[in-house]
Amino acid sequence: MIRTKLLIFSVVSLLLFNECGSENGKKKALSDKEKNTENTIQSSGTKDTSIEKNKEIKKEEIIEEAILLNDQNAIPFFFDYQKQNLEDKVRITTRFGNIDLQLLKNTPYHRANFIYLTKKGYFNGTTFHRVVPGFIIQGGNSDRMETAKKRTEIGKYLLPPDTRKGYKHHRGVISMPSSEIENPHKLASPYEFFIVQQAPGAYHLDGSYTVFGKVIAGMEVVDEINKQRIDNREAPLTNVIMEVSILQ
Repeated sequence: MIRTKLLIFSVVSLLLFNECGSENGKKKALSDKEKNTENTIQSSGTKDTSIEKNKEIKKEEIIEEAILLNDQNAIPFFFDYQKQNLEDKVRITTRFGNIDLQLLKNTPYHRANFIYLTKKGYFNGTTFHRVVPGFIIQGGNSDRMETAKKRTEIGKYLLPPDTRKGYKHHRGVISMPSSEIENPHKLASPYEFFIVQQAPGAYHLDGSYTVFGKVIAGMEVVDEINKQRIDNREAPLTNVIMEVSILQ
């Protein structure tokens, strides 16, 4: 009888022990699974955040690439652009050599416009399309369809003159011509510029056109371009093609 009771007790104890062990095993397995799940969620969350950030960056890039400038949005755009893009030196490369320019930071819209067009690659392949001996060389246009296409993609807009800073049209300054359309307020054509070659300067232009920089190296190149033979439209008989890049 005693042996029977002991046997029954042993069996019950063994069953209870196995059940507890199994339960603990389940709990451990569940705990590990929960940890794995938590790690997966955290990992997934990090990945999703990274993807969202990338999406935001790409979205900003798309917005900048896709913007079409016009007379309504150009000034707000360049107001923001000039604060984020502080470059103020550019190089014009021609077959005669380089012309290095220092742009003026207190003509912010004109500086920002020139930097923006340079970064967009607008000037590359354009020419010094107008040469007036002993006076100026004017660039930023060409007869190529590619130039017209670039203008269409960037937008059609004019910039207001900024002539109250006291800058004069000394020899070597870069200034922005007014648009050829009916333009009583001398709004500037943003795709073109001219460099004064006349010595000591072309001061009759003061107050009508915006000086926004000056030549810091390469005036001999300006002089050489100014010597080129021209037709009756003041266009050089042989194209003077340019590439424009940012100087660090």
